[in-house]
Amino acid sequence: MDTNRLKRFATEARNILMQGVAHRFTALGFLPDGNVTEEPILMGGGATFMGDTVSEDFYQKWCSLQRAVNNHSIKEVAEEAAYTWFNRMVAIRIMVKNGLIAPVLQYESEGVHIPLLVSEARQGRMPDMSADDQRKLEDLLLDDSKTADQFRILIVAFCHDNPVINKCFGHISDYTELLLPTNILAEGGFVDMLNNTEFISEEDYHSPELIGWLYQFYISEKKDDVFASFKKGKKAEAKDIPAATQIFTPNWIVKYMVQNTIGRIYLDNNPYEEDIQKSWKYLVEPTEPTPKENILHFDDLKELKFADLASGSGHILNEGFDILYDLYILEGYSRKDAIENIFRFNLTGVDIDTRAKQLAQFALLLKACQKDSSFADAHLMPKVLDMPEPYPFKDNLRDTLPHFFLGGNQEMIQEVCDAIDLMDQAKNLGSIMKFNISERTRNAIMIRMEEYEKETHVPETICQLMPYMNIILALTEKYSALVMNPPYMGNGNMNSVLSDYVKLNYTDGKADLCTSFMILQAYLTIDNGLYANIVPPSWMFLSTFENLRFSIINNQTINSLLHLSRGVFGADFGSVSTVIQKCHSDNAKGIYFRLIERTFQEFDQIHLRLLFEKTLANHNFRFVFNKYTKDIVEITNNPEGSIIYYSDVVQSSLKMLPGYPIVYWINSNVRSIFINNKKLSYYATAKNGMTTGDNNKFLRLWFEVNNKKLSHEGKYSSSYKWFPYNKGGYPRYWYGNLDCVINWANEGAEIRAYSKSILRNPDYYFRPSISWSLLSSSSIGTCFRYNPKASLFDVNGMSLFHNNGVNPYYIIGLLNSKVAKYLLNLINPTMALQCGDTLNMPCISKEDFNVREIKDCIDKAKTDWDSHETSWDFECNPIVALCNKKTTDLFDLPERKESEQSVIETDSRVSESGNSEQEEKFSNSQIRDNKKSHRIEDFVEEFETEWTARFLQLHANEEELNRQFIDIYGLQDELTPDVPLDEITILQQGEISIENE
Repeated sequence: MDTNRLKRFATEARNILMQGVAHRFTALGFLPDGNVTEEPILMGGGATFMGDTVSEDFYQKWCSLQRAVNNHSIKEVAEEAAYTWFNRMVAIRIMVKNGLIAPVLQYESEGVHIPLLVSEARQGRMPDMSADDQRKLEDLLLDDSKTADQFRILIVAFCHDNPVINKCFGHISDYTELLLPTNILAEGGFVDMLNNTEFISEEDYHSPELIGWLYQFYISEKKDDVFASFKKGKKAEAKDIPAATQIFTPNWIVKYMVQNTIGRIYLDNNPYEEDIQKSWKYLVEPTEPTPKENILHFDDLKELKFADLASGSGHILNEGFDILYDLYILEGYSRKDAIENIFRFNLTGVDIDTRAKQLAQFALLLKACQKDSSFADAHLMPKVLDMPEPYPFKDNLRDTLPHFFLGGNQEMIQEVCDAIDLMDQAKNLGSIMKFNISERTRNAIMIRMEEYEKETHVPETICQLMPYMNIILALTEKYSALVMNPPYMGNGNMNSVLSDYVKLNYTDGKADLCTSFMILQAYLTIDNGLYANIVPPSWMFLSTFENLRFSIINNQTINSLLHLSRGVFGADFGSVSTVIQKCHSDNAKGIYFRLIERTFQEFDQIHLRLLFEKTLANHNFRFVFNKYTKDIVEITNNPEGSIIYYSDVVQSSLKMLPGYPIVYWINSNVRSIFINNKKLSYYATAKNGMTTGDNNKFLRLWFEVNNKKLSHEGKYSSSYKWFPYNKGGYPRYWYGNLDCVINWANEGAEIRAYSKSILRNPDYYFRPSISWSLLSSSSIGTCFRYNPKASLFDVNGMSLFHNNGVNPYYIIGLLNSKVAKYLLNLINPTMALQCGDTLNMPCISKEDFNVREIKDCIDKAKTDWDSHETSWDFECNPIVALCNKKTTDLFDLPERKESEQSVIETDSRVSESGNSEQEEKFSNSQIRDNKKSHRIEDFVEEFETEWTARFLQLHANEEELNRQFIDIYGLQDELTPDVPLDEITILQQGEISIENE
């Protein structure tokens, strides 16, 4: 499936439909702001509008449209109408291509834009519709020029008459008919585009994934708008959450997750079913069979409950359907019985987005029809739920519930009332809602719902309650397998209701919506059941998720894990897909796939898939990541490459590093370094600094302020306004990035009074420190700098303060070594190195360590920094300084003085003899000699020689320090002391270029 072509189709289709709907709004008298230029006027037996006579039906639909615009906005109503036509007509096209319905949208002949639906109606064959619509249509059919008007009535009637379209997508709002684009049948219109597109292949039409991919691309513009609003500080409203969190999971990862959950449960119970096992391409075979006490036993396939509670357009549900269907057929069920059992007992989907829920139901029903065409009447619908609107009859709820339960005690009534109250925020909270429902109440709800579903006439008040009861049942069920690509949204982008709920109910995962869903998965999975997900890798390492890791490692079992490079979802930040069993054993082992080497390296996801497939086939497969490019033709094994497959990783070994980072790839020697040595926190304290709330208001570069008001001393004085401020900055080792100053007049009175400022750790202001930048996306990694003058510091200018026991020069030397880079990358391999991460690094103290090279590194970095005018210690351009020094030395040298005396004496003799020619010749000779000593090119050459020596000496120092620290830590098998020349961070302002080392 060529997703680039699908994206082009979806985005072009959206633009065409949105333009057509906008034109319809104009024709209906609406202005872009929702106001109207003219309204229809109701008259006896009809109405008038813009000078024309219209029907009363038009009048009613126009008024309904105006109410919708007033209740929402013209933009929202336009988007709803455009999508209504998009999803239904795409679904019709898919059903046609799968042989389920006649080609109703296809033109009857080339060049004549009359669809079969209209030409059939003109011959008396038309879908069922109301008597009023049929009379209107018959009148229109008398005039062949009114094809668009005929099609408008017919397409609505067809969508309502077709059971699959109607039950999946629901009733079309009455006013939506008015917004069908006038040019929908014209050349270049949407129907024409759908009939003639080259962007969707015949094979694509047979894939249940198609409509999901199209939906993701259709809403991509909306998604871009939402993320742009996040950058401006806006929080996600409930209506923004679907667009912000919808993302389609690549099929091979879905297969990995499903095969290793529901597939693994089946194989644990049926270990001799080798044929079906071989058909599951992405099944990860454990090195040892699942212990008997950890097997989830079942007697009937109907007991295997499989769910995706953030199901989107149903990709994961479809894969679950495929595996369950194969299992039913394997056990002798008919195709019809297999599908009915899956829909009734096995499969559950829930999503916050009604559109996505509709697509998921359509995709599953299509899959069912592909297996058995009898499901084309939609007599049984897959159980995919969306979140209901707030219950509108709260005042009568306590009277209605006893009728629902045919009785029921007050405790039961109160539990359901509380749950329905919580569902006022269902469109905001989605599946993370927790209902305090007892088992007794849940059983009562389940029994009554089963009874009502069998009845032909259910009271309206009960029907109104059923969507809420379905959600309660779905979110209190215990599932055999839960597989999800949960929504990703950081706490900072959540609205206050969502943020507060997550903090209260999902404390260990509160920093992101996806980690809250991970906790939900564990909670709703039955003991010994399995759950799987794909999420960003931050939960594996960041201190924010330490308690989440603690809970998983101590209470559950990681069966397998795919650690993926960037590229699975395009320009992402990497991802990790994990299969976890809800049971624990101290000796539990997992299998890990390290499909990543460098944190920010981006792969084509096709290459990631091939890498995984080849490693599954050959556990010894190795790959050279640093030679990867996206244009490679083949993924090949290289014995010199990195290990990908890590088997038998004892889960208890993950406890040995502070913070429980999931660093499965390290050996026992490295783990012992963490276990047997003190942390850096024993010798130092690290703090993050202030947030000014408005850097433009409070910060300047030092040369932008009055020098008389600037403190150069690194301490507070009431006579100054501006003080040194450490803000992090670009990658630079040892010394530098000292160019910002902050308004700290009157001990920061203005900043303290500013409502958005946060002053952290003020007791550490104006102390000498070792500093680094919080964020580092550079291949060089985190760079530590010595700040002897001290300063105030920023939240991004992390600062470490020496306490006792170890020379501070030793600490910065260690931190800038390859040893620290390696160890810190184990603790936190993300782009943000926090204070706690640095303090957790093991520090092996060496009191007799010679710090000469470290001091020399700092001196050279300082000399380089001060040689530029952006340093406040800048005195002179280094080439000019050489010139000045040369001139001074020339006049101070003894031989120079002798030469001058000789010239004087000669001048005296020449004057006495009157030999002016000899005098001129001698003077010119002296001038030539002096000029030769003061040529610019000589100074530049000397500058190059001097700084090349410094650069190479700094390089030699860093490699020597690496060698010493590698020896101290015993990491000779893991590291070499080599430093690439382009990682030496002096002369980085264009003075040099490095090519091929």
